[in-house]
Amino acid sequence: MKNAIILLLTFTLSYGSYSQSDTTDYFKKGVAKSYLKDYRGAMQDYNKAIDIDPKHKNAYYGRGYAKTWLKDYEGAIQDFNKVIEIDPKDKYAYNGRGYAKTWLKDYEGAIQDFNKVIEIDPEYKIAYYERGVAKTDLKKYRGAIQDFNKVIEMDPKHKKAYYERGVAKSYLKKYRGAIQDFNKAIDLDPEYKNAYYQRGNAKTRLKDYRGAIQDFNKVIEIDPKDKYAYNQRGVAKSWLKNIYGACLDWSKAGELGHNMAYDLIKKYCN
Repeated sequence: MKNAIILLLTFTLSYGSYSQSDTTDYFKKGVAKSYLKDYRGAMQDYNKAIDIDPKHKNAYYGRGYAKTWLKDYEGAIQDFNKVIEIDPKDKYAYNGRGYAKTWLKDYEGAIQDFNKVIEIDPEYKIAYYERGVAKTDLKKYRGAIQDFNKVIEMDPKHKKAYYERGVAKSYLKKYRGAIQDFNKAIDLDPEYKNAYYQRGNAKTRLKDYRGAIQDFNKVIEIDPKDKYAYNQRGVAKSWLKNIYGACLDWSKAGELGHNMAYDLIKKYCN
């Protein structure tokens, strides 16, 4: 989403020839407010820009992203639709619409939009990444891996692409390959909590319970309220016959709101 703000700032410069107009003034105010995360205020300014110029493409685009931040995904899609109506080759609008559809769990529709982005610009990295995430949600793991491969080819330091590729590999039970990807994500960001968590799960699957516990320890160090890490660390401890330690972790997980942890306590701790 930060990319959206940068794009809006770029669009502001492209409207320099209208710098004296009220339309551009409102648009610039909307961009500034979006940058400050005042999305409701930004929407008010974009509304005024659109009232003055109903074909102000970038105001619809900015308003669409503000709505996305405010979780008004249907409204965001309407604004991106308007951008596409004005300019059928606007890759950013297709990408934004695809992103909003993902949040609405319309993964097939999202993929269609990301396909369109890639058709317009085959080097648009973000669309490959988002399409990969949507494919993972549809359990199309091999297709997702292909998209993440493309992202990594374009940007070898894209930590999220390594992480998501690792997740897809885990679903395919390719745990060693998944661990390699989580390792890379952690190399790029030593505080990448989710990568430690997923690596711990993969190690559990490979019966490397001590290694898994080390990863869950790291998750808890980063986020002491991560109920899932406590639960999974308890599972790993139980496999090592450390039932007392497992029960303590499940108790903590339950205290933090992981209700399934209580089922494990009933089964193994009473």
